Amino acid sequence: MEKSEPKYICANCAYVYDPAAGDPFSAIPPGTPFKDLPASWVCPFCYAGKDIFDPLD
Repeated sequence: MEKSEPKYICANCAYVYDPAAGDPFSAIPPGTPFKDLPASWVCPFCYAGKDIFDPLD
């Protein structure tokens, strides 16, 4: 069984990026791993950068 990609949580506003859902606010398709998000991607709610996100266990 294939392991699913981990979710990431914004330390600023608690938005959870779920790779299975992608980010429809930024036209990121479902199935996009967090590591593959563009460097310019920001949280769709508070506009924090990727460096503010932590893996969600």
